[in-house]
Amino acid sequence: MVWETVRLALISVRRNALRSFLTLLGIVIGVAAVIAMITIGSGTTEKVKADISKLGSNLLVVRSGGGGGPGGPRVTARPLSEKDYTILATKLEGSQAVSAASQSMSRAVFGTESIMTAVTGTDTHYFDARDWSLLYGRPFNESEVRSGASVCVIGKTVSDQFFGPGDPTGTTIRVKQMSCKVIGLLESKGFSGFGQDQDNLVMMPLAAFQRRIAGDRDIETIYVAGRDGIPTSTIQANVEDLLRESRRIAPDADDDFSVRDMTQIADAMASTTTTMTGMLGAVAGVSLLVGGIGIMNIMLVSVTERTREIGIRLAIGAHEKHILLQFLVEATVLSAIGGLSGIALGLGIAGAVSQLLGLPFSPSMLIVLLAFGFSALIGMVFGFFPALRGARLDPIDALRHE
Repeated sequence: MVWETVRLALISVRRNALRSFLTLLGIVIGVAAVIAMITIGSGTTEKVKADISKLGSNLLVVRSGGGGGPGGPRVTARPLSEKDYTILATKLEGSQAVSAASQSMSRAVFGTESIMTAVTGTDTHYFDARDWSLLYGRPFNESEVRSGASVCVIGKTVSDQFFGPGDPTGTTIRVKQMSCKVIGLLESKGFSGFGQDQDNLVMMPLAAFQRRIAGDRDIETIYVAGRDGIPTSTIQANVEDLLRESRRIAPDADDDFSVRDMTQIADAMASTTTTMTGMLGAVAGVSLLVGGIGIMNIMLVSVTERTREIGIRLAIGAHEKHILLQFLVEATVLSAIGGLSGIALGLGIAGAVSQLLGLPFSPSMLIVLLAFGFSALIGMVFGFFPALRGARLDPIDALRHE
């Protein structure tokens, strides 16, 4: 009985193909919009998390300068010092790696080629703190860090500019007025979420950077990587206590440094994108209701057109429930076809946008099933009143209808 009703519904849809297409267009657009928005939003959230994770796992970033109280002035920046780094490296509990670093933009030259690049002075622990591996060569060792040796590790962008693909180790480049031997090539990390090329850099021992590039003894950033299983909030509190002691900050004074927890930043950004995705999905879902109204409208027209057919069926023994089921199934089938088409269109749009923007394509099967189920439910709900109207027609009046 049910399958026969479905077959009749498909025949009716095919008989009025253009009208059926225009009717289900609202459902198609609604389902496609919901799936595309949520899939693109999920991909954006994953990309944000991936970009933050590229900075290092369980990472805290310490910089000089701190905010005052709410609405108050910003505390005057006092550069981080070797003493600040030493106290964190020796006394901080729960850390896996502590690294000091300073950075500035400078021009690197090799032969006739040159490139503006970020030059970072740091130590051997930087690679562990930032979770950064090498493709070729090695990082600088403790002896080179202490003596400020003229060696450097370069990023993929610099290597491609100067040497093309392959191993660049053993060559010598010039950074500002300093010649340095390339001893390693970093793995590529690509662009950050803020559009910065993370591979356009040259790294050298901190002492060499301070002496030959910066001309001072200041430390710009201290990176602290926490051990697995230890909350970064606990480590952050310890960092703040140790730095207040090292920098002799009075108990009632504000910090003149800042400690940023990259895990919290990643969670906050992911939460923001998830909220925006939900809002966009809800807005797109309104078009499903519009599509449902369209289905109800066309089913009312269909009942009016087929009044004589309904009268004949009632006259030869059909019950009201049979007429009700016929039109209800027809509306549901129409809506389900729109849902399936919308799913295909939505996934196609999401895939194309993800490819264009470089986002992960991560469709959710749960969202796909919910969108399809909701589209079918829309057909049932908005098709019920026209079906009920058809089922309650008086057979005599229906047979007289022209």
